[in-house]
Amino acid sequence: MSANRMPALFVGHGSPMNAVSDNRFTAAWKALGQSLPKPRAILMISAHWYTRGTAVTAMGNPKTIHDFGGFPDALFQVEYPAPGSPELAGQIADLLSPLSIYLDHDEWGLDHGAWEILVRMYPEANIPVVQLSIDGTKPLAWHLEMGRKLSVLREQGIMIMGSGNVVHNLREMNWQNADVEAYPWARSFEQFVCDNLRSQGSPHPLTQALEREDGKHSNPSAEHFLPLLYILGTWNGEEAISTPTEGIVSGSLSMLSVQVG
Repeated sequence: MSANRMPALFVGHGSPMNAVSDNRFTAAWKALGQSLPKPRAILMISAHWYTRGTAVTAMGNPKTIHDFGGFPDALFQVEYPAPGSPELAGQIADLLSPLSIYLDHDEWGLDHGAWEILVRMYPEANIPVVQLSIDGTKPLAWHLEMGRKLSVLREQGIMIMGSGNVVHNLREMNWQNADVEAYPWARSFEQFVCDNLRSQGSPHPLTQALEREDGKHSNPSAEHFLPLLYILGTWNGEEAISTPTEGIVSGSLSMLSVQVG
């Protein structure tokens, strides 16, 4: 294993308000940005770019997308002017061959699942960022395999980062009280995820997690869970796996983050 192998990171992103308000999670993101080796570029897999087929941002200057409504004006003022990397986008398309990858030159950019975290980790916005979309038509094991194919990028100083939430049930959330006790199904599912981060089983237990009752309740749709599978796919079976943040807010929103390496 290369001594320069960049860590891979799944971040539980929670509310867009984490971009502008301070709490223990945003403090942890800031600390990660200061303690981890500085990446040459970042490949971001965000729950909020959920597509049919797979696309990658290939523009030189991705726009900041404010893909939400009903939040304070301060959130719409946030810009994250990180450069893109058409070169890295092309490399990703090559790595995922023969899968057909759509090179997006002007439609997407950086959504809040990406910049909400990056504005805390790397506020200077001076690291190139490329986003990879999540194909919502594919089974869970496919996304884990995508992570395996992309893992070579870690040897090249590129941080692979997933952004989502392993428990993401907005309908059941207590919007008034972030500190309310977590639902039992939310706790049990987050624990199941933690217990299986280091699994080397085949099939991987987490590729079947959403078939569990607590998994269905924790993820009425899959898009916030899937980014974790990309990150676990980059694990070489020996590296340390840690959880820089843990905790369920508002009853049904897990802020668990997972670091590989």
